Formats: sequence, C-alpha cells, structure tokens
Amino acid sequence: MEVFSNTQLIIMTFLMLVGGEFMLFCSMEWGSEAMDGLNSYQKLVGSLFQSVNSRHAGESVVDISTISSAILVLFVVMMYLPPYTTFLPTKDHEEISEKGKEGQNRRKTLMESLMLSQLSYLAMFIILICITERHKMKEDPLNFNVLNVTIEVISAYGNVGFTTGYSCKRQVKPDSSCKDTWYGFAGRWSTEGKLILIVVMFFGRLKKFSMKGGKAWKLS
Repeated sequence: MEVFSNTQLIIMTFLMLVGGEFMLFCSMEWGSEAMDGLNSYQKLVGSLFQSVNSRHAGESVVDISTISSAILVLFVVMMYLPPYTTFLPTKDHEEISEKGKEGQNRRKTLMESLMLSQLSYLAMFIILICITERHKMKEDPLNFNVLNVTIEVISAYGNVGFTTGYSCKRQVKPDSSCKDTWYGFAGRWSTEGKLILIVVMFFGRLKKFSMKGGKAWKLS
C-alpha cells in the first residue's frame, strides 16, 4: 500500500526544489544589480516568480545576464529536470531474504536511496565553486567563467589533470602586476574553492561507492 500518491510526490518534490532554489536566489541576488530599484516585497515576489519559471514557463522579471554564475548553473539543472520528477526513498524487498539481515538491509537500502547521482554531486560542486569565486567571475569573466570551472571540476573528478590555465592577456581590466605562471587555473582560486576541488578529487577516487546513488529520484 502506497503512503503517498504519485501526484502528492510530484507536489512535494516540486516544493522542495523550488524552495531550495528560492532561498539560494534570495541569498545570492538580494542586493545585486538585477534587483536594483525593487523594494523588499517586490524582491520576494520576483525571486519566487523567477524560481518557479525556471522549472516551467521560462519567463523572466530580471536580466538573466546579470545574475551570478551559481544561479545560472542551478537554472540549468532545474531546466534539465522534467516537470514530473519525484523523490521517493525506495525499499527493495527482494534483498530481505533472511530475518537476521532484515534491519541491516533496510538501513543499507535507505542510505542508497538518500544518495544522489554522481552528476548531481558534480552540479553541486560547480555551484559551490561559482559561489566562492563569484567576485572573480564578475571582475575577470574571460578567465573565470562557468565553462572553465566545469572543465576544472570534471578534470578533478576524473583525476585527469586537464586545465584551461590562466592568462593575464584575457583580463578585462589589465593588471600590470599579473604574471603568467606554470600552475593551472585552480591556482588562481580562493582557498575555499581549492578545498572544494580537493574534495572533488577524493570523491572521484571513491566514485565506486556512489555508483548506486540517485535511485530514489524518478525522472520518468
């Protein structure tokens, strides 16, 4: 017997996704250029409208080009997920074959259900790095852009080592003290961004333990 109907699961998943997007949008864009001229009430309504529309209609009340890269990556993820996406921790009753292992199997199944897919974790890492490097992405967009960050994160996850590097010639506001050095693009990141990248490298090495993640999410 199902506790929740499919419609209820879709509604709960929708509220969870939009609620998280709404909170991040408010925290990142409240005092940004995109919200200039709006009072607090208008900012709340505009943020909610923008968050909901990233999942469905695609209408906009702010200039998308002026919002932070972290929010843009989040919009990409939200647009990728179909509208009927649901989250439901699964229970595989076929795995419970012996009474003595019943509790252990249930705990194992619950943990596997709560784990996300590897692609989801990578999207989260990219969003986090876009947050830590948001000031540099605004001041130096040719070097610090979402594509370069994505390449660096995927390279770290695969333990490959590719990097786009950093070029002083690509600076929008040339800095006379800037010197091209031998280290990669991540060498110009903040301490927080570098620590996140280190976590990505460990996560990539241990990817075997997250291969079964994401089963609780139903995209079709």
